[in-house]
Amino acid sequence: MKALIQRVSSASVTVDQQLVGAIHTGLLVLLGVEKDDTELQLKKLADKVLKYRVFSDENGKMNLNVQQAGGALLVVSQFTLAADTNSGLRPSFSTAAVPDTAMKLYQDFVAYCRSCGIEVATGQFGADMQVALVNNGPVTFLLET
Repeated sequence: MKALIQRVSSASVTVDQQLVGAIHTGLLVLLGVEKDDTELQLKKLADKVLKYRVFSDENGKMNLNVQQAGGALLVVSQFTLAADTNSGLRPSFSTAAVPDTAMKLYQDFVAYCRSCGIEVATGQFGADMQVALVNNGPVTFLLET
């Protein structure tokens, strides 16, 4: 399981020109689910996302996590993160989870984060989404389990 996290001043997702999710300060989380991912890996990755210190403290150092900074999450399913890009010039998706499994783990990731007391907005699983963001920094990290 992979999460590409971006520290944002704002982020939103639209589907068919309709806003489906938006946040102000927080993290845009692009979540890629691979075929061998488990609930244990999901919780480990979610905990890492929630505790990863990418927000500045009063001294300008990255010492605060998203909750300490008063931020929220916008979690968007991103199956292309699970692509195998090691050979050729076309990605292979043989390592990506099948849609039913990926959707369940995506929904469980969102539910777990919410259960930790953070506001979570989402995209729409499997839809053609337009994601807009203002990357603050820019600050972007790839987290994996």
